[in-house]
Amino acid sequence: MKPALGFPVPNWSVPPAPEGAPLKGSYAELERLDADAHAALLYRAYEGEDQVWDYLPYGPFSSSALYHRWVREAGGYPSTLFYAVRNLESGNWEGVASYLRIDPQNGSIEVGHINYSPSLQRTRAATEAMYLMMEWAFANGYRRYEWKCNALNLGSRRAAQRYGFSFEGVFRQATVVKGRNRDTAWFAIIDAEWPALKSAFEAWLAPSNFDTDGRQRERLGDLTQLVRVASDPALLPVSDG
Repeated sequence: MKPALGFPVPNWSVPPAPEGAPLKGSYAELERLDADAHAALLYRAYEGEDQVWDYLPYGPFSSSALYHRWVREAGGYPSTLFYAVRNLESGNWEGVASYLRIDPQNGSIEVGHINYSPSLQRTRAATEAMYLMMEWAFANGYRRYEWKCNALNLGSRRAAQRYGFSFEGVFRQATVVKGRNRDTAWFAIIDAEWPALKSAFEAWLAPSNFDTDGRQRERLGDLTQLVRVASDPALLPVSDG
């Protein structure tokens, strides 16, 4: 008997690499990050909020000019495409996210370099930006959508689980960042899970899910919990037993 070799993937077609086409929803708009168009406005959103750089391999930046230089250089990162995120409710550019480790041959793509200013955090725009990036990837034929973060970054781990990513483990001593060890927590969504997650996002983003003060009626995490195949043990309630 032959050993198991994995299920066939018939008629596999390599998806296109993202080219940075604008993405727009009801609450968020994404444009390919451009130093001249976005850097000064984003720096203003980040200024005085050094904690947003804690788990990133760069920053904080002490001047708008230094941030402008970094944005210009980030355009040359290999297999990475950065977006600026505009909050349509405020009208301001308030964050950055990217595709990275773009691997069309295997149908895998990662979302990362997520840096939301405090004004963008916990908004409908913040969630919709992630939805728009996922939707592009799966609509264009990607099989796997990844999220990785510093294992100590519980905020990022909570966000991944809320968005419907399934926990896949921790790579110990994966990298050295800013002179410190980084263990990396891995999460992913696969194409078979996307239709149900897409419905969950659309139900959460629907205007009817919010009251007149903008408070959510149903939580996204409750909707995506039905789809996730594995929960993050770091986020499970601690037993008293």
